[in-house]
Amino acid sequence: MCLAFPAKVLKIDGDLATVERAGIKRCASLMLLPEANVGDFVLVHAGFAMQVIDEREVKIRDALVAEMNGAPRTIESLTP
Repeated sequence: MCLAFPAKVLKIDGDLATVERAGIKRCASLMLLPEANVGDFVLVHAGFAMQVIDEREVKIRDALVAEMNGAPRTIESLTP
């Protein structure tokens, strides 16, 4: 199974971005997503930024992953 993770774009240098997720910084290619900007949240898969997503979507994904790991259900508080 393949899984993309959400990360925040901290810095852009040409086609490469420095992204951060849970305090961990990594490089991600922007070749497939040149419209990404500093401050955007992006989905990263296999070292490539694939899609810009909003911060609300990141919070929903984080809540679902936490629930899968045994945390109390919180997703209802994030949905309209």
